[in-house]
Amino acid sequence: MQLGLYQKQSIELVMTTELRQAIGLLQYNTMDLLTFIREQAVENPLIELEESRVDFKLDGEFSHSGGGSRRYYGENHVDPIDYVPRDENQLLDFIMEQIHCLKISDDERRILKFIILNLDHDGYLSVSTSDLAAWLDVDESAVDEALQRLHGMEPLGLGARSIPECLMIQATRRFPEDEDMHQVIEHHLGELADKRWKVIAEQLNTSIEDVSRIASAIASLNPKPCAGLFNEQPEYMYPDITIDEEFGDYTVTLGDHYLPKISLNHDYMSLKNVNSHVSSFIKSNYQQYMWLINSIEQRRQTIMKIVDTIIQKQPDFLKYGFTHLQPMTMKDIAEAIDVHESTVSRATRNKVIRTPVGSFEMGQLFSAKLRQHDSAYASSAQVKLLLKQLIEEENPHKPLSDQKLANQLKAEKDITISRRTVAKYREELNILSSAKRKQVV
Repeated sequence: MQLGLYQKQSIELVMTTELRQAIGLLQYNTMDLLTFIREQAVENPLIELEESRVDFKLDGEFSHSGGGSRRYYGENHVDPIDYVPRDENQLLDFIMEQIHCLKISDDERRILKFIILNLDHDGYLSVSTSDLAAWLDVDESAVDEALQRLHGMEPLGLGARSIPECLMIQATRRFPEDEDMHQVIEHHLGELADKRWKVIAEQLNTSIEDVSRIASAIASLNPKPCAGLFNEQPEYMYPDITIDEEFGDYTVTLGDHYLPKISLNHDYMSLKNVNSHVSSFIKSNYQQYMWLINSIEQRRQTIMKIVDTIIQKQPDFLKYGFTHLQPMTMKDIAEAIDVHESTVSRATRNKVIRTPVGSFEMGQLFSAKLRQHDSAYASSAQVKLLLKQLIEEENPHKPLSDQKLANQLKAEKDITISRRTVAKYREELNILSSAKRKQVV
């Protein structure tokens, strides 16, 4: 190896801090962008924010006449106060109210409440009774007795330690004399899920018709009667982009109306000539302010271009929904607006779009291309809906296998798809295999 000094000329892309932040800003949804702007305002004294006002427009007949009285406007009137969310956990309150109505000692009531507060979000008990007894410093028999009392409370299945136990609690109350059902729940749930009814009938020494009746009765039970016990907060979708249709024309609106207005603090700008340190500080923060303004505007223009292109490529989808979604990839959009595919990926990530046919994440609009015939393609979303429709219309006693579904798509819709792809789409749609969909009786 020879040591020496050499000159080398090369071209490479340097990711500056501003470029890296601009890329990150592009993939923010509106709520994340709001948080980021407020953080910038805290760090940069030159940034002033004027929070936007959200005006709630109420019905013209609804007015406040002074005082604390309320007025009645008829049965069809919608009172906006009715839509104020409640913070109370109604299911938990209902359970606690039952405990207070029981004629038990204070110690037993304390054990019951402690057990309830150690249930998971579905109302199941994942903690052992020995651990509960140790934490409460009581005998394990006292915990077992309280747990049995809890199993008799509403909703039935509360405090169960497994799905079979949850179903058994409900079955013993609703079907107390059906011993065959109790046997199926205790020993044959696996066979029941696999539709192996003949095996169950042989082991119980009964008919397939009776097993069918038992299966229908078990299906009426609820494996999660306490779903959302400690989690009742609804999740809302805040649309980042809205597409409205009027007389055949579409208008696009970004959901940034509640973002604060960003302006420059001129009081600090007047101090830029005080000395070199202050001048450097003001200059740096001013550049950051200009970068924020330009990046937000660049983000807005990129998203608008993408949505305008989607409107041009998907007119039928905006009228009829996913059954008419044409195959479209991010690369198609990137080529149409002359940007890199990664830019489209970041601009559509974490974004919710509201259209005349519903609200959903923008990523759902992009799908793979499946060959339909020589010059046309079908989207994967469209194929999934067609598969779901074929399965809904099939004979429940002779369900279609994955290969037969693929053949039927080819024969009826001229869509070429493999059996493995059918199985993949069926699993994504949470649809069971043909063997588990089959109804014996």
